[in-house]
Amino acid sequence: MLQAIGLTSTPRRDLPPLVDDLTFEGRPGCVTALLGEPGSGKTTALRLMLELEPGRGITYFRGRPLHRIPHPGREVGVLLGDVPGHPSRTVRGQLRMLCAAAGVPASRADTLMEVVGIAGLRDQRLGSLSAGMDRRLGLAAALLADPCTLLLDEPAAGLQPRERAWLHALLRGHASLGGAVLFTTSDAKEAARSADRVVSIASGRLVADQEAADFARTRLRPRVAVRTPHAARLADVLGREARAAHRPVEIVEESGSRLSVYGSNCAEVGEAAFRHGVLVHQLADETGDAGAPVPPVPQARTGVGGAVRNEARVEVTAPVRAGAGTAAGPDGSPAPPDPRTDPRPTSTSGPAPASAPGPASGPASGQALRAESASPAGSWPALAPEAQLRPADAVRPAHARSEPPVSVVRRVGGPLRPLRYELRRVFGTVTPFLTAALVVAVSALTALVLARAGHTPRDRVLAAWPDLVPLPPAALGAGLLGALAYGEEYRYPALAADRGTVPRRLGLLTAKLGVCAALALLLGALAVTADAAALGLVFGRAPLGSRAEWIAPAASWAGLLVGCAWAGVLGSAVFRSASAGLAAVLAVPVMVVPLLRKVLEGPSAYPAAGFASRLRGLASSPLPAQVDPYVLGAFRVVAQPVGAALVLWLMVLLCAYGFTGLRGRVRW
Repeated sequence: MLQAIGLTSTPRRDLPPLVDDLTFEGRPGCVTALLGEPGSGKTTALRLMLELEPGRGITYFRGRPLHRIPHPGREVGVLLGDVPGHPSRTVRGQLRMLCAAAGVPASRADTLMEVVGIAGLRDQRLGSLSAGMDRRLGLAAALLADPCTLLLDEPAAGLQPRERAWLHALLRGHASLGGAVLFTTSDAKEAARSADRVVSIASGRLVADQEAADFARTRLRPRVAVRTPHAARLADVLGREARAAHRPVEIVEESGSRLSVYGSNCAEVGEAAFRHGVLVHQLADETGDAGAPVPPVPQARTGVGGAVRNEARVEVTAPVRAGAGTAAGPDGSPAPPDPRTDPRPTSTSGPAPASAPGPASGPASGQALRAESASPAGSWPALAPEAQLRPADAVRPAHARSEPPVSVVRRVGGPLRPLRYELRRVFGTVTPFLTAALVVAVSALTALVLARAGHTPRDRVLAAWPDLVPLPPAALGAGLLGALAYGEEYRYPALAADRGTVPRRLGLLTAKLGVCAALALLLGALAVTADAAALGLVFGRAPLGSRAEWIAPAASWAGLLVGCAWAGVLGSAVFRSASAGLAAVLAVPVMVVPLLRKVLEGPSAYPAAGFASRLRGLASSPLPAQVDPYVLGAFRVVAQPVGAALVLWLMVLLCAYGFTGLRGRVRW
């Protein structure tokens, strides 16, 4: 059950909120359409439901708000606009990265590409996909973790009529297995044809919440809305006059005092009421769609509990469909059968549809999805949604559809799941390789210039760190890679459904810090090696000299690189921008170091000499003699201005990260 209660967006300056006190529900086993004109607040409502937009109200997914669900991606499948992915990432790489984030096997990405018909585009870049291909990829991403609820924003945008029919059949198959589907649309006819329930909004407020049959009857055809205290009498008068004049008029009693009259106009209804002395309070023409009237929605529907209800009360004769239960498509050809009314499966192969009672036979439960290999190239595969979204042994009879669908997707959990995701995110693009190549080239060139000019310590020559530059190229590269760790999440949010744009989880933060630290150390080793090789090639061994003690310089170099990478990670996470993360790295030598020097300089009542030795004496047991040089080296590194400032700055950023994470958990 999907329940949205009191959704209200943050008020704008001198303008009403985009969404104002919106309340509705999406039942399991049903497809719900959120209908509204462009700018009516449909997308904002979805973002409020997903807690991606500040505001009031709450949404319950099977009785729990999103921030109380341990793994939101497994509960809610989301498609908001274009697929949020790096343009240079491949289709297969994007889906495999999302598989790692959701904790499902990477093979499911290949399976879903077959299902949605983009297997031939697996090596295409996201930036080169057309609108239709982007819709297919978004649908595959939403279905990766086999969620119970689907929230889709304009899923049929940019699709051809045949592709729209396939898409809505797929959504119907997901709902037939007990899932809840909510999609937004601005097309009233599409909502009536494809949904079980239509929620209409205008200017962010609820206009109507109707069954699809009632919506098709009351909103899609011109009518005369009448309000009178004598509704039954007026209905009888209008019916007698219509029969006498042999005019097809439909009269529907909406409530005790409201009538909807189809096939007439205000003048005829008003004159009839005047002739018979019937008091009328309201008389107005209403037209829900300027196009031709559409056939009424089929009467037989599967409810929440699987019972068949007769919800249509339309009395006029609808246009007869061509053939036995076959509707004509947009191009005149027979359209695919409606899975809500046609009991036959929509494909010639595969197990029986989900409405068939009794046990089903099929493959083992480890197979999550199956694709139709006989589909023509370039078209959406003609799949039976009930057979494709779940394996045959997950198919259940109609009386059990109200229960949540049993997930058959094998989960890959444990502490390695965030690590798998982060590795796929980092190496899914060429950014780290280009950064490493640029850092190595600039570092080698800078080292040659410093060695040629002289008057620079050998450690700074090898690190390619001039006195006038705040950080060496390797540290800047490490900070850039760290800033992109969370910066890409906010620019291309791959984890949109997980507690806001980026989930505040210790496992994900640990994975990002660990991967960025390893990349920073590798980048530093490459830079130093390239500098040494360039210096040895051009000047021989003279600039390098002999190095007897290397522990302290190596520790200082590693600490600087790892600290810059972590500052980039935490800075981009706190300020939600890669540029802000890189600025947090540059703030260490530019702002924090001078401030720390200013604080420490000046007279002191008590000297701090011998602090390192006293701190080592606090250990519960004496340290081995072999460890003592490393401890002294670590204290020597931290005692440097840049090292102390970096440690202090990392502590500040970590506290800010924790504060923003706790603040993000607060819900009204």
